[in-house]
This record gives sequence, structure tokens and C-alpha cells, in this order.
Amino acid sequence: MQIALDIAPRSPHPVNKIAAVLFGSDQNGEVFSAVRTNHWPNPIYEHIGIDTKIGNSSGTVHAETACLLSAPHAAQDASICITDPFCPNCAKNMAEAGIKNIYIDQDGFDKDFFKRRSGSFDSMSMQICERAGINVYALNMFAEEMNPIYEAPEDYIPVEDSPIEKEPIENANDGVLHDIVEAATQKHKRRKFAIALVYGPDGKKFALTARAHAVIGYSMQREDEALDLLTPIGKYSFIQEPVNRLLMHLSRHGYKLYEDYLFCSQVPTSREQVNIVGAEIKRITIGDIQKCRDPHGLKAMQQLKEAGILDYS
Repeated sequence: MQIALDIAPRSPHPVNKIAAVLFGSDQNGEVFSAVRTNHWPNPIYEHIGIDTKIGNSSGTVHAETACLLSAPHAAQDASICITDPFCPNCAKNMAEAGIKNIYIDQDGFDKDFFKRRSGSFDSMSMQICERAGINVYALNMFAEEMNPIYEAPEDYIPVEDSPIEKEPIENANDGVLHDIVEAATQKHKRRKFAIALVYGPDGKKFALTARAHAVIGYSMQREDEALDLLTPIGKYSFIQEPVNRLLMHLSRHGYKLYEDYLFCSQVPTSREQVNIVGAEIKRITIGDIQKCRDPHGLKAMQQLKEAGILDYS
């Protein structure tokens, strides 16, 4: 936590300077970490600037998500220290990435920035963590105390209605992607989905397919819950978009994307596209270039395309 507090002032954000440190152990027991602040990815910073929204999204990548996008090893069961309470979008990303413990600096709860959005922390961020089985603690650095906000039962296993599909592949090429897209189009019909061709730490190759779905821990099969999950609360939603699901799944398992082999059946949302840039991905293939969840995603595509930041094929 002290590392996060020390680097937070380096955030380029003029007002809300937030930092996070992701840490865990790799398969050999060696400790790894990723340290990030909230920031504008360099291509957005240099070619669009900090005062222009990307669609309806800020051009920044949040510190927690930035750590996950840059994790050097699988984030499954890793922990993260954050200088400030986290938003619902980062809660969804940490849940999908398999984070086990979240530590928040106690002083972050006293900042005006948090007080203005504390409702979404209580009603969504913490609820997402509880459903995903993530332990959340507040750290009092001055008193050197750790106070639990939520601790998950040790035997808790979150429900997962629509797990990401993993199919072994021999090679990553246009033909393989085309065949998998064709099969997924028939299977998922009108549902929004995304596909990535990836390789694991052991060199094995896979095709991953993800549908838009409620974040892990929530069931779309429960009639009493499904409608509420589909209803946004302010600017947030319990639905995790498919590209974000894939990006967090890569982080969870330590997979790496084959360059140029990311597909989405329609134009991703503004936030997905900012995260794509934050992950240093330069190209995405779109199934229906005219279709998007909302018009803001189409605007974001136009902005990033015109700036030469992201190639849409």
C-alpha cells in the first residue's frame, strides 16, 4: 500500500490521483507485481488529448484495470492494494480477473471524490465483490490496522452461467479466426460476442469466445434477478461486455493475445475501446460495423480510427 500511496501523485489526472499495486505469486512461487496509476494511454494522450471524451467514456484507464491489463503473470488469486475505493466497472474487472483480496487505504474513504460516488460503492462495487467471493479490507496505515469490510466464506464458489469457451487451435491465422467466427455466429445468433486467439505461458494456443453477460457471481437464469441485472444503475451496469470479459480472462490466466486476432460481433462500447487501447492492442475485427450497444461506441470508433490509434477491419 505504501508503494501505491507513493506513486499516486505521479498520476497525470489533474484532480483524482489514484494508484494501485497488483501482487501475487507465479506458478514457480516467485512474487510478481504490477504498479499503475489512473492515466490516459499514450496514443489517446498524444493524438486526442485529455479534455475529449472517447464516445461517452473518459479516455483514462483506471489504476486497478491498468494493473490487470499489464499483469506479468496470471492474476488468479492475486491481491491488489488501491489508494481509493473502486468503481463498479473496476469491481467487475477484478471479479472476472480472479482477484482474491482487495486492500483499500482508509484515507480514501474521506476524500470528496469518494463521497460524491459512495452510493455506487455500497450498492454495486461491494455487492459485486460479495458475489464473486472477493475479500475486501480497509488499511489504516497510521495505526497499522487492517479492518475487514467483507470476507468471503472459504468454501464459496461463485456461480458462472456463461463461462468463456476455450477451444485448442493448431495455429493463429485468418482462416482459423474465420472458421471460429462462423461457428460462433451460428451458435450465439443475435447475442453480442467476442473472440480472441491467444497462447498460454506453456505455449499452447487457444481460441476464446465470450458473450456479453452479467459479471461472474450473478445468474441470468434466475427470473427474479435477470431483469434487475439488465437495468443500468446510473452510468453503471452489472453486465460485463464481451471484450472486457476477454481482456480480464487473459489477465486471469496469464494468456497473451496474438496480435491482430481480436474479433467482436459488433462495435465495442466506448469503455471497451479505451481498455483495448490501454492493453496496447492496435487492431480489432468487427462483424457488424454499423451495430453497437449505443451510439457512443460508434462515435468512439470514429475518433480512434481518425486519430490512427486503432485499426478496425
